[in-house]
Parts: sequence; structure tokens; C-alpha cells
Amino acid sequence: MRPPPLLPPLPPLSLLSLLLLLGGRGAAAPPADSLSQLPAPRNPKVRLYNAEQVLSWEPVSLSNDTRPVVYQVQHKYRSGSTWYDLGDKGEVNCMNITTTECDFTRKGNSVFLRPEFDTFLRVRAKVDDLVSPWLTVPSFRYCRNVTVGPPENIWVTPGEGSLIIRLSSPFDVHAFSATFLYYVHYWEKAGIPQVKGPFRSTSIVLNDLKPLREYCLQVKAQLVCEEGNISRPGHLSNVSCYKTAMDAATKLQQIIVIAVGLFLFLSMLAGACFFLVLKYRGLVKYWFHSPPSIPLQIEEYLKDPAQPILEALDKDSSPKDDAWDSVSIVSFPEKEQEDVLQSILHQSPGPVQQPVG
Repeated sequence: MRPPPLLPPLPPLSLLSLLLLLGGRGAAAPPADSLSQLPAPRNPKVRLYNAEQVLSWEPVSLSNDTRPVVYQVQHKYRSGSTWYDLGDKGEVNCMNITTTECDFTRKGNSVFLRPEFDTFLRVRAKVDDLVSPWLTVPSFRYCRNVTVGPPENIWVTPGEGSLIIRLSSPFDVHAFSATFLYYVHYWEKAGIPQVKGPFRSTSIVLNDLKPLREYCLQVKAQLVCEEGNISRPGHLSNVSCYKTAMDAATKLQQIIVIAVGLFLFLSMLAGACFFLVLKYRGLVKYWFHSPPSIPLQIEEYLKDPAQPILEALDKDSSPKDDAWDSVSIVSFPEKEQEDVLQSILHQSPGPVQQPVG
């Protein structure tokens, strides 16, 4: 019996390859990259309302890890390729924060993100040496995507056939090249709405209104960014209604009407009183006639009859008051002449003139 043939010797290169292959089977797989073991934040939202600029997202939760999760936010413009941390300049701190929002609203007159440029944001989670992938937010431009609220502090003063409106802008735009234009929507109550504008001033006068009429109005602000010539319309303010005051012509007409009405009323009242006086003359005389009064001396005597009031009155009375010098009788019947003459002789001690017959 022949022995089995021996295998031919392997070339040196094939032997080296076999050794590497056998060694690779027994070696363990390299550890996974620690920078991708955390899940990335989800559902990012950018809130741009007036001057407010806030990025928010859902938190990253770890099932069996109680270590705190911190977040890092970066930004860049479309024209650039380098990402910068939101917090490099100290004005905004969105580096290693524990909250799930980054508030990069401008402070004072400073502008951290240029409102006329397209901006990108991205956020990731960190736990010690573990870092999640970046979550990139779609680009936005402040002047194009901001929500402009209604004007604030609206004061309306009714005038003579007009309404004077004073207001303040929704937010301050002096820090960048932007202005506000204002539009007034107004209508007479139950009337057709009208629009006046644009106005650049915060003091607006609505003229040519009807006097003593109630008007309702709303004011809207429109943001205009000069760089890029971008405009963003705002929201209307709440409806408020006011009554206009009367003008000079209406005041004069009202004075004339009141004067004529008052004159007619007084004339009618005087005529009615005169008619009633004529119709009820006796009753009026009875109402306005003063009752008879007792002389003061008699009233005192009736109160105290013991006082010699009557005797004092007799003494005070002068006899000249009851005396006469002569009496003339023009004509009397013959029989009555004798009786009258005798009566006079008995009453008067003075000379008597005989009747002329």
C-alpha cells in the first residue's frame, strides 16, 4: 500500500496570507466609535416672533444612565463653511446647556445673527465623552421668516371729525437696517372697511370723518428690511371703536337749534300760563289774595284785655281828625233836610252853613 501523496509546499506569499486569515478569525471586533452612541435631538423648532429668537428641541433620554445630558448649538451663514459655537462672544450662551432651548435673542442694540442673511443652526447632545450626531435645522432668514406682531400702546384721541392715533412699534429695529410701515383699517360701525397707509410716523391722523359718528379701527405694522428689499406683513391689532367729536359747523348748528327750541318752549309756557290765568281768574285771585289781618293794637288788646290800650288810643287820637269847619248840602228833600241838619248840629260845635235852596 502506497502512502498518500504529500501536499506541495505553499509559496511564501500564500502562507503569509493564510496566517493573517487565521489570525483574523480569532481577533475581537474593534469597539464602536464612542462619538455615535447617543441619539441625536429631535423635532427642532425655531421661534421668530418680533425680536424673540429661540431654538428648541426634544430632550435626549438615556434608559440606564443617570448622568446629565448637555447640549451644544452652533451656527453658520449660507455664504460660509465654518460652524461657530453660539457663545463665543459671551452675548449668547448655548454651549453645554442643560435646557432644551437656546435663546439667541439680541440684547439691547447688539445683533448676534444677521437678520438679512440665511442662517443655519445645528445641535447635538453630550454626556461626558459621549456625543450624539449633529441635528441640522433648515436655514432661515429673520427678515423673511419672522412673525411681526401688532403695534403696541395704541392710543386714540377723538377729534373734530377725525381720529388721532398714537402707537409704538412692535419691537426695536434701530440695531439693523429695517423700518416699519403702518396701515390703518377703519370703518364706520356697520359700514364698509377702508385702509389708509402706509405711514412711517407713529402718529397718524384720520381726517374727513363724519362728526358724532362711531368708528372702529385696527392697525397693522409691516417690517421692511432695506438689505435685500424684503418686507414682512404683521398682524392686525384688536378692534377698538371711538366716537368722533363735533366740528365747528356742527357746534354752531347745535347752538342755534338749542336756542330756537328754548325760545319756543318758553313762549309756549308763557302762553299756557296766560291762558290759565284768564280761565281761572277767580281761583287765582283767591290763591294769591292775602287773608285779612287784625291791627297790632287790637291783637295786643285781645291777648291782654287788662291793658289800657283803648284809652291810650283815644288820648292819642287828635280831635282835629274828627272836626270840620263847614258842611255843605247841595240838595235834600225838605223832610230829610231838617233831620240831617239836626244831626249835624248835635255832632259839630263849629259854625254851620245853611243849605242853599
